[in-house]
Amino acid sequence: MKKYERFLEGERVYLRPYHHEDLDFFYNGLYIFDTRKLTGLKKVYSKEFMGEYFAKISSDESRIFLVIADKENDELIGDVEINDIDWMNRSANIRIQISNENYLSKGFGTEAMKLLLDYGFGVYNLHRFDLEVYSYNLRAIKAYEKLGFKQEGRKRKNHYYHHEFHDTIMMGLLKEEFQPLTH
Repeated sequence: MKKYERFLEGERVYLRPYHHEDLDFFYNGLYIFDTRKLTGLKKVYSKEFMGEYFAKISSDESRIFLVIADKENDELIGDVEINDIDWMNRSANIRIQISNENYLSKGFGTEAMKLLLDYGFGVYNLHRFDLEVYSYNLRAIKAYEKLGFKQEGRKRKNHYYHHEFHDTIMMGLLKEEFQPLTH
């Protein structure tokens, strides 16, 4: 098995750049119903489109797009990303997607988010992160709150999925609310 670089490392996961060999994993992840529902994905994409998209975002200087892997066995878990960076106000959006059902609800995503938040606050000197989560994604809301995110607002019934409308919850985290990693 090919060994990959480890850009950020935690206790159980590491984050690394995307490689073309990862495409099958992410493409197949589009066909997991829970992943689509939790992220709100509605469109169907071709494998060629996905390959071009990942090549584009992984080389985009205005975002940090990283693959999440299991530290023990290098198995792919999903991805995490900082995007929409506003340098003037030192704020950005953060998002995560777990594309491997074996890693849901076990703290791997929370650890990956904490690694990237620590990097964003400690290296990029960002002051604030925000994200949006659908009201039915209680597991993610709980994980974000565990990281220190606070609910800041709600877009009522603005997301249609599986025959009904759902709220979108807006959450934010300030640097002083974050518990940094100890190195």
